[in-house]
Amino acid sequence: MTTLLHHYIDGQLVTGNSQRFADVRDPATGEISARVPLANAVELQAAVAAAKVAFPGWSATPPLRRARILSRFKELLEQNGERLAEIITAEHGKVHSDAMGEVVRGLEVVEFACGGPHLLKGEVSENIGSSIDSHSLRQPLGVVAGITPFNFPAMVALWMFPVALACGNTFVLKPSERDPSAALFLAQLLQEAGLPAGVFNVVNGDKEVVDAILVHPDIQAVSFVGSTPIARHIYATGAANGKRVQALGGAKNHMVVMPDADLDKTADALMGAAYGAAGERCMAISIAVAVGDSTADALIERLAPRVKSLRIGPGTDPQAEMGPLITREHRDRVRSYVDIGVEEGASLVVDGREFRMQRPGFENGFYLGGSLFDRVTPEMPIYQDEIFGPVLGVVRVKNYKEAVDLINAHQYANGTAIFTRDGDSARMFAHEIQVGMVGINVPIPVPMAFHSFGGWKNSLFGDHHMHGPEGVRFYTRLKTVTSRWMSGIRNGADFVMPTMK
Repeated sequence: MTTLLHHYIDGQLVTGNSQRFADVRDPATGEISARVPLANAVELQAAVAAAKVAFPGWSATPPLRRARILSRFKELLEQNGERLAEIITAEHGKVHSDAMGEVVRGLEVVEFACGGPHLLKGEVSENIGSSIDSHSLRQPLGVVAGITPFNFPAMVALWMFPVALACGNTFVLKPSERDPSAALFLAQLLQEAGLPAGVFNVVNGDKEVVDAILVHPDIQAVSFVGSTPIARHIYATGAANGKRVQALGGAKNHMVVMPDADLDKTADALMGAAYGAAGERCMAISIAVAVGDSTADALIERLAPRVKSLRIGPGTDPQAEMGPLITREHRDRVRSYVDIGVEEGASLVVDGREFRMQRPGFENGFYLGGSLFDRVTPEMPIYQDEIFGPVLGVVRVKNYKEAVDLINAHQYANGTAIFTRDGDSARMFAHEIQVGMVGINVPIPVPMAFHSFGGWKNSLFGDHHMHGPEGVRFYTRLKTVTSRWMSGIRNGADFVMPTMK
């Protein structure tokens, strides 16, 4: 039976009236599991209007009271984490353990946001001039919006709205139409936690509603995670319409493997980093940069049998290491990159195109096996482009400097890592590499919630990274107050430029 989904506006589930719908499919079977309404500008206006009405009361709510609601939300999220992971698996396809990991990483940002009263403290300077004091305030922006990707339907939303709400803003969330149910479940938990109606809203949709968000005069800021072409469009359009924008784009994450690295542990790290979530992560390692031919040969020797033996199946299978891709179209796009790699002359060590799901009931799922390329070169599309699937390429370089120069020349600069036993090489790498997030013997260096997430170059458009201190700055604006209380005899008007005496 196909479920009909709704929008969540002003504390209520709302039936879509645009007469446009999209199918939500279970990637494990290929079957339609739900239909989601695609909002138009009129439906967006209803959500923004509700958020605008709720803003004065929510922004005036003491930060401690806002934090207590978020604390109750955190408790509900902990209690319902398994259920949320099941929803993610059903619509995204990732294995249940990976979906639980997504929930936990989102929960950490909620924990951070519960510290809102501390995070919003300003600065005070006493006696900056005779009997004059100065202090700063961080105040909310108003109605803000988030546009989230399919690959982390809960986590990325949780990286946005808890910080925005803690800061006193009201929020409109536009989740991916491919897996929207996680966002609606989060709205339900927020309601149970006591969040007032209108403070948080969910509007489902596609490009039509995204474009409406970008030009809506009452939306003050937009946060986005997705591909670079769309991120560039969202940043340019939103900024042109007077909005504060953080738009996180694509990635091509490299792992440098030095000759002194523990290759068994490095292979372990690469397997999870490259093939976890079927490679549908913006922080997935898709290129291993092996320093020296002997390092590359030994690495390929360890990786090849493990990639061939990946346990692939539905996300509900506790034995599965990798689930299906999100849609048939995306699976076919990833497969086409494997075709291109072969045509361009890379050595295909493991061919994921050969995988066929044999389990009854899952033959029509969007599965693809893991692929492993050797002797990938920088001019190849499989090196230049973000494939966003279970495809790992090995690039051979002669020395450390060549590895660093290779990475620094790439258009994307989201995340990178180096595996080595040498502290000097690791320290040099951390300082010399031109990438936003760096791991030292850590394959996926996603910062904890109290730090901030984001890349450089074409991986980020806008000035602020996501969550952590940068998130608080993004969702607030600074006000500085300079005050003097008169006492004694007044000396009359002063017509010169004020100076501190």
